[in-house]
Amino acid sequence: VQLQASGGGLVQTGGSLRLSCTDSGFTLDYRGIGWFRQAPGKEREGVGCINIFDGTTYYEESVKGRFTISRDNAENTVYLQMNSLKPEDTAVYFCAATSVYTTYGCPPGTEYGRWGQGTQVTVSS
Repeated sequence: VQLQASGGGLVQTGGSLRLSCTDSGFTLDYRGIGWFRQAPGKEREGVGCINIFDGTTYYEESVKGRFTISRDNAENTVYLQMNSLKPEDTAVYFCAATSVYTTYGCPPGTEYGRWGQGTQVTVSS
């Protein structure tokens, strides 16, 4: 079962959006969720990640202090709160699952699976 990212939209510079990552087939077979994004003509890049068990989070430098990842285990949902959005945050955002529990930072994208369709975030200048 794939994960589903939702909540994208069009927002002005400085605005906020909250994305959701939902697992409709919760199986307890993964330990972390990662958020990624891909802008037109660019490679996919990591945004941040969360350990499901203890909620520890890690972020890429470009979003530190602006983005926050959280989880609601009862709802099988992970959130990406995005504040102070910039035009360079425009991308399709994806979430994916990993079996890796990390204490040093987000695992590489190759450690993730269950990629679903992303959600478009557009930040206007």
